[in-house]
Amino acid sequence: MNGASAVFASVRNFSTLAAAFAILFSGVLYFTIGSESLGWQVGLAIFALAIGIPHGAVDHLVALPQTSKPRLALLIIGYIAIAVFSVLAILHWNKLGFQLVLAMSALHFGFGDAAFIAEKDRIENRPRMRPKVQNMFAISSGIIPVFIPLLKGSTKSALAEINPVLISWASDIEPQIKFLVGFFFVLTLILLVKDNRPREFIDLVFLAGLAIVAPPLVAFAVYFGCWHAMRHTARLTLLLPKSITAAGENNPRKSFLNAVIPGLPALFGTIAVALIIAIVDSNLDASYLWYLLVVVWALTVPHMIVTSKIDQNALA
Repeated sequence: MNGASAVFASVRNFSTLAAAFAILFSGVLYFTIGSESLGWQVGLAIFALAIGIPHGAVDHLVALPQTSKPRLALLIIGYIAIAVFSVLAILHWNKLGFQLVLAMSALHFGFGDAAFIAEKDRIENRPRMRPKVQNMFAISSGIIPVFIPLLKGSTKSALAEINPVLISWASDIEPQIKFLVGFFFVLTLILLVKDNRPREFIDLVFLAGLAIVAPPLVAFAVYFGCWHAMRHTARLTLLLPKSITAAGENNPRKSFLNAVIPGLPALFGTIAVALIIAIVDSNLDASYLWYLLVVVWALTVPHMIVTSKIDQNALA
């Protein structure tokens, strides 16, 4: 197994084990502490979200790998401007902003996961998924971790703690959303069995298990930080020169770290920004998670725009 292949295999195993751990951990705490206690949920969610933040901080290296300083400065300014506008929009239009973020995230997460599988197949010289199966897998991989946690009955108490305005986000279309999620999930599993894709079948089952069993805060945060972000970082190792060099030297650990380290300042910056907002609001309880989520969602907007090109190339 070469360095690049080892990175993808290790990251895939990590994300699956993280989902399994979250499922078991949530089950144990549910029976020992209870579902009404949000302390451990908020703590675990903040930790998992923090793991995922650095993965989008090297977008400038992906969008403009070799460019002039003025173009790079323009990209960074535009990136920050979109993120700041998104923060203000979500804070002003809580419910609408939340709904748009959910739809956008489902597409971004799902097709990003499908792109991860496609690139893994390519570097291992394995047959790719058929376009129809690939698209179905992308849709299911996006809507399951995004919508299932938010449609659970226990979600209302969590949303009430974070932001009560979000409780009615699904309004009168909740039954239709549940039906569509279940329909795509079952149909995708059938297609994966038909095409002999057992590992993707397992991925989808674990995603569904995480979304169904874990509390909504934990389910989303673990998915974001330990699944989506980790897999996206693995894909970055195919694009960043230092990571490529390390993979060529058959050093997968160094290859992966070289894709993580440039994003660490974003982690500290995001935590600081969310903390400042919460202090200004004179509220450091669960609402801190709301502000942290707002910052993460806002950063997702320009991040999705930048990464859409590499997603398209991987899935083509």
